[in-house]
Parts: sequence; structure tokens; C-alpha cells
Amino acid sequence: MTDDNQEFSGDLARLRRSIDNLDAALVHLLAERFRCTHAIGELKARHGLASRDPRREAVQLKRLRTLAAQSGLDPDFTQKLHALVVREVITNHEAVKFESGTS
Repeated sequence: MTDDNQEFSGDLARLRRSIDNLDAALVHLLAERFRCTHAIGELKARHGLASRDPRREAVQLKRLRTLAAQSGLDPDFTQKLHALVVREVITNHEAVKFESGTS
């Protein structure tokens, strides 16, 4: 193997390890986020509140789009990711309401 190939292989392996670490961190962060949103779902169910809060979602989306732009991440991608997460949160909130008998 040439020096260039060895350097490429080493760089590739190093970058892939970094990606693996970042993916693990993302999974852990999402798990923690969903623990928090589950607790919110329980609170909302106990107090008879709607699963969805469009005003909160709009504020969060604006904030996330700004953060994305400042970080060099595509704000449209961030919006799609946020929509996916919000859909899952709402699904979870609805399940909590059903389980608590307040649906």
C-alpha cells in the first residue's frame, strides 16, 4: 500500500470513528429529549391540555432555523428534522392521554 493510500485509509477511519461517536451522542440526546417530552405529555394529560402547542412549535422552529443558519446547517433540513421529532412527540402525547383515560 502506498503512503497516500495509508494516509487516506487512516484519515477515513478517523473520520468514521468521529461520525460513530457523533451518532451515538445524537441517539443519547434524542432519548433524553423524549424522556422530557414524555413527562410533558403526562403533565398535559393530567391537566387536560392538548397534545399540540402550535405557538410553541412556531417559536421553536424559528429558533432552530436561526441556530442552523448560524451553524452552517441547512435550515430546511433542520425544519424537516424538527417536524419528524414533533410528529413523534405528538404521537407519544396521544398515547399517554389514551393510557391515562383522558383522551
